[in-house]
Amino acid sequence: MNLVKQNSDWMFPTRMDSIFDRLFNDSVAQKSTTFNPRVDIAETDKAFEIDLAVPGFDKKDFEVDLKDGLLIIKGERKFEKKEDGKNFYSIQTEYGAFAKSFQLPENIKEDQIEASYTNGILRLVVPKDESKKLTSKISVK
Repeated sequence: MNLVKQNSDWMFPTRMDSIFDRLFNDSVAQKSTTFNPRVDIAETDKAFEIDLAVPGFDKKDFEVDLKDGLLIIKGERKFEKKEDGKNFYSIQTEYGAFAKSFQLPENIKEDQIEASYTNGILRLVVPKDESKKLTSKISVK
């Protein structure tokens, strides 16, 4: 009979089969149901532009609301397991729900906000109302 020392250290398992067990089983089991998409925000003279990186979604998967100056973007991508003979050992694409909110300034045109989804990027363009300037000069006394 051989004794095999059990090593709980993930980086240096004692047996080769434990490497594969941890690699394949743990990576699938630890998948979360929420994720946090990356966001780019830019400002031009005419508008604010918000880009969310959410590949693999459909346009119907998004919900965009504006309430009391708070822009709320929600989405969900569900993992559809199809029985077509595939055995997944590692899934690194993100599935689940997300919600992002942005406090908008007062100098925007709320009724002219546009949203589009192309090539995995959800883009929102929030036009500025140029009649509402938010800058002022403050003199130092």
